[in-house]
Amino acid sequence: MEGQLPGGRNAVVRTDREGRIRSVEHREPAGRDAACFLTPGLVDLQVNGYGGHDVNAEGLSVDTVHALARALWAAGTTTFFPTVVTAGHDRIVHALEVIAEAVRGDALLAHSIAGIHVEGPYLSPVDGARGAHDADCLRDPDTAELADWIAASDGLLRIVTLAPERANATAYIDRAVRSGVLVALGHCAAEPDRIHRAAAAGASLSTHLGNGIQPTLPRHPNPIWAQLADDRLSAGFIADGHHLPADTLTAMVRAKGLRRSFLVSDAAALAGSPPGRYTTPVGGDVTVTADGGLVLTGSALLAGSAASLADCVRWTRAHTPFPDGDVLALATSNPARIAGLRDRGTLAAGAAADLVLLDEEFRVLRTVVAGTTVHRVDELPTP
Repeated sequence: MEGQLPGGRNAVVRTDREGRIRSVEHREPAGRDAACFLTPGLVDLQVNGYGGHDVNAEGLSVDTVHALARALWAAGTTTFFPTVVTAGHDRIVHALEVIAEAVRGDALLAHSIAGIHVEGPYLSPVDGARGAHDADCLRDPDTAELADWIAASDGLLRIVTLAPERANATAYIDRAVRSGVLVALGHCAAEPDRIHRAAAAGASLSTHLGNGIQPTLPRHPNPIWAQLADDRLSAGFIADGHHLPADTLTAMVRAKGLRRSFLVSDAAALAGSPPGRYTTPVGGDVTVTADGGLVLTGSALLAGSAASLADCVRWTRAHTPFPDGDVLALATSNPARIAGLRDRGTLAAGAAADLVLLDEEFRVLRTVVAGTTVHRVDELPTP
């Protein structure tokens, strides 16, 4: 595959039969693909659903997981963490078992689903901080439940989001990290000392920082400042134009530092749906607004995102001062490195052959997963 790399150089990426990049050759542009941008596949660490497919649906099936992957591939996401949200124990375990079953039966899907993210149920019950999570299912962290999740997921559990002020949070963080699970802080109303103690215990991420929090906060101190200031935490941001204003995103990324920042879609199954009122497992009664937002009906509280990660990349490119290379890093190399996926998010010999070709507006034209073309737009622009 040929295209222009961030910074302006043109390259041809050649792959081998094992789904790896064999070589990256820089040369003068040639062929119609040279008019396009070439990037590693997008890496999304927080995806509830997309294109009408929801990993939190009561009737989740293996077919749903496959359909979700295909929809995300068409949107340029080659690696993703299906995100299971707050629910009763049995429902969470069922979702983990179904995702694990889907992965066992398909090598390409197993490549794309590099982990599972459980967001909740150990979250703050405070309105605003709780977000769209079911208040009746919130509870304190439980290491026995963690063991059940690891077993049900066949070891695919990679991230758990919790509120550090919940009872037993510190012990849970220690156990999770020793079990190979990353702990993210989110949907919390914690005092700064709780946040710093959680980071000292091994928490390493902030889930969609700036969201999942009370609408009104003290100027200082507050949980946002504490998480931005703690260098032990890398922060995910939802850049869909609704969760964070452009100035806020710009300032937060600068404060956290580019290498400790990454974009997530937090996409819900309604992503791409027309405006209207819907009922979904995530949030219940929700509305897709005329400008593409997703809110709890009758309120301004967000209920996830109606955007893909590629949409977030385009919005960030259009509304922040960051150069293209940095914007793409926020959705490729940064989340891959932060999640410990050493073979993703880079165009280098030996890395996974996960490639995306973009037009000049950063719209997805072609997607390759582990060397296999999984999506292609027939009409490509000419050089």
